[in-house]
Amino acid sequence: MRARIFLRPKSAMQSGRAGSDWLLHYDSDAPEVADRLMGWIGGGDTQMQVRLSFATKEEAIAYADRNSIAYDLEIPRERRVRTKAYADNFSYHRNENWTH
Repeated sequence: MRARIFLRPKSAMQSGRAGSDWLLHYDSDAPEVADRLMGWIGGGDTQMQVRLSFATKEEAIAYADRNSIAYDLEIPRERRVRTKAYADNFSYHRNENWTH
């Protein structure tokens, strides 16, 4: 069974980027099945329910190495932030018309 180490994505209700945790999440080898009575999706593998949270990527990797857990590391892409100004809406060098 392999684990996946990744940076927890921020929720849609957050605007900042601080306070992100690295997660170690086990991937299951067994397929998930739907319960015929209730319709819930589940399986017999309880390792899928385990999510370990770490402050840094290095702590998560050290934990996986210490416990001999095979893992896949997912490094997030760097976010490109373009600076914008409200005054650019009224600039003479604007390519298209301002339609409001």
